[in-house]
Amino acid sequence: MADFEVAAPTSADAFARLAIELHDAPSVEETVDAVVQFALQALNCMYAGVTLSTRGQQPEVAAVTDPVVSDVYGLQISSNSGPLITALRDRATVLIRDTHTDDRWPIWAEKVARLGVRSVLDVPLTTGETGRATVGVMGLYSAEPDAFSEDDEAIAHILARHASVAVASARHEETMSQAVDARKLVGQAMGILMERFDVDGDRAFAILKRYSQDTNTKLRDVAQQLIDTRKLPH
Repeated sequence: MADFEVAAPTSADAFARLAIELHDAPSVEETVDAVVQFALQALNCMYAGVTLSTRGQQPEVAAVTDPVVSDVYGLQISSNSGPLITALRDRATVLIRDTHTDDRWPIWAEKVARLGVRSVLDVPLTTGETGRATVGVMGLYSAEPDAFSEDDEAIAHILARHASVAVASARHEETMSQAVDARKLVGQAMGILMERFDVDGDRAFAILKRYSQDTNTKLRDVAQQLIDTRKLPH
């Protein structure tokens, strides 16, 4: 992890170095870790976290700087309600100046206030010129009421733009890598079937595909099981 402890952590130079680190991060996990660590130093927050959107599923907690953030997220994910859910769904920044007085999510706010969190700033991570796709949400938290100034919001949005591009890129690279691995597994499994049953490649692939459909198992997993056990799933 690069050291961002500089005299002016929100300077153009600091953001340039952050962009380089995010570009060089080898995985989504290391990308979001870099984002939350930079947020702690560049913004007036005590805690930070990132949740990522998933297809048809609950948001994934990808990085937190303190267990308190996990609790803040968990309360929202379990109830499908709160500033995180709103920021993710509406692609809009949500600012809570004081959890003691904000009345939009009263049950959640009361519980979060008991955790010692008074100010919340949730910024969506979006991609595309019009922010059509939501990658996730960056959450910033403080024990002080009204902790986030207009400058903090502006800096948070700059950081969110860097993070959005970096996370989307890292996810794409991981997906491509997984696709390559899957093709290798399927090819290896086809080779086993071709040798065992003296069939051609088309027939071997058809056998794998049929077992995948009949057992409701991903083709990659069928191939992996065949390679590991030399048997097809029942």
